[in-house]
Amino acid sequence: MTNDAISTTLTAIRNGNTRKKAIIIIPATKMTERIVEILVEEGFIKNAVKHKDNNGKEFMDVSLRYLGKKKDPYIAVIKRISKPGLRVYSDRRQIPKILGGMGIAISSTSHGLITDREARQKEIGGEILCHVW
Repeated sequence: MTNDAISTTLTAIRNGNTRKKAIIIIPATKMTERIVEILVEEGFIKNAVKHKDNNGKEFMDVSLRYLGKKKDPYIAVIKRISKPGLRVYSDRRQIPKILGGMGIAISSTSHGLITDREARQKEIGGEILCHVW
């Protein structure tokens, strides 16, 4: 397992979309579970199911979502913004709007992981983890 579970999750989703996979498997942590939950709420992925393997490690089966017969992915771009080597923070007045509101930014705040819309509504800033559109 890697040190950066968020990057592992985002890369697995990006690679799964590129290969047009129906289901991908990612390690389950509280952070990755919440990221996947937000993506399900926003309609970027179908659903996710948590399970344990024989050794007791927890994993999530994430069902990716596609459009039409060509299987165009719902997620065009999923990009990590704040990295372990370079953290990116935003106060409540500078929360980014992704593609004029068409995409989302996931932020880590004192209220947990939330989208940019929720952060603007609650008027709180935090660390910008990723952009999705």
